[in-house]
Amino acid sequence: MDLTYVSAEEAIKLIRSGDRVYIHGSAATPSTLLKALSNTPAELRNVELIAVSTLGTLDLTKPEFAGRFYFNSLFVSENIRGAVNSERGDYIPIFLSEISKLFDKGILPLDVAMIQVSPPDKHGYCSLGPSVDVAVSAVKRAKKVIAQVNSNVPRTHGDGFIHISKIHAAVEVSDPLPQLNYSARITSTELEIGKRIAELIEDRSTLQMGIGAIPDAVLRALGHAKDLGIHTEMFSDGVIDLIKAGVVTNAYKKKHPGKTVTAFALGTDKLYRFIDDNPSFAFLVAEYVNDTRVIRANPKVVAINSAIEIDITGQVCSDSIGTYHFSGVGGQMDFIRGASLSEGGKPIIALSSETKNGESKVVPFLKPGAGVVTTRAHVHYVVTEFGVTNLYGKNLHQRALELMKIAHPKHQEELEREIIKRFGSSQFAFS
Repeated sequence: MDLTYVSAEEAIKLIRSGDRVYIHGSAATPSTLLKALSNTPAELRNVELIAVSTLGTLDLTKPEFAGRFYFNSLFVSENIRGAVNSERGDYIPIFLSEISKLFDKGILPLDVAMIQVSPPDKHGYCSLGPSVDVAVSAVKRAKKVIAQVNSNVPRTHGDGFIHISKIHAAVEVSDPLPQLNYSARITSTELEIGKRIAELIEDRSTLQMGIGAIPDAVLRALGHAKDLGIHTEMFSDGVIDLIKAGVVTNAYKKKHPGKTVTAFALGTDKLYRFIDDNPSFAFLVAEYVNDTRVIRANPKVVAINSAIEIDITGQVCSDSIGTYHFSGVGGQMDFIRGASLSEGGKPIIALSSETKNGESKVVPFLKPGAGVVTTRAHVHYVVTEFGVTNLYGKNLHQRALELMKIAHPKHQEELEREIIKRFGSSQFAFS
């Protein structure tokens, strides 16, 4: 059985008004199909678009598409923030580990899944490539599957294989994959944070890290470590050098020893070439990778996650700036909890002490409307460029003083006034 290819314009005709359409995300964003969708006749209306995180320019987010396309997003990536924070979209707060359940249980039934895959092998199997995460469930549950078959998509080992018999329309392309290189953007502040976090990581630890300059700064500072493992929802280029240097061996993990486990990967062509047909990587569904029971089974899990702001009691906002939706819940809570339950685990919230505008990220109160992603009961380690603190077991007053110490010095006096106003000046609790 061979695939029959059609034009993107022909494939998109499978989408009808009123359909709910899943869009494959991250490095697998099907840009050719999305461009074709933006060129469909105006008669196509009320199409609901579901995605976790997409990359690249999306014409569909423009105001002129209001009434035609609506972004009901499971995570707020940069290219859809405008739409999600308007009447043209909205945001569904949900753990990454549970997104597949929305499809599987019919809470969000899918009419169409638009995906990007590798060319089929001799057995007729395509690979979902660098983005397996929730795409497997979407393909399984969607009534129709439109595939962008891209010769540049790496074939990854794990859960992400789809047989051509499941594809209703296929479009052949040779599009370059999205390129993200956070290592090139690392500042001195992030290097200092990375160094402080690296000092917390023991040999034989199992790492989870997100994307961004801070995770890459941590990886850059880990040359001294031995026999690290990786079990993470995603990774980028920074992992490659540690694997080549023998720092990451995955030898002491309980789950999938010898393999780097992830749900998706995002970086540059260097990364995409490295994971291509590489059996040392296991690209597995997010429902499994982000399952707290699976995470905690590994030893010394170090979960490194970021925040937009943190209040003096330890409440972490990482998905919004006040009421403005900026990102999403993602897998932060999955791994913060998994790490805290792991034997010798260390859940870490890492953030620079100030915003680009010089405002403190350690605040007396979160902004009105801010979303608490990680509760103060879940927070353990907090790291800024000015220090490390562990809030676990500390009362509210103690937490406030600890967080004040690692805030930017120019904001500490104001924070101290707010702490005294709220808790008084008594030191009895700290004797």
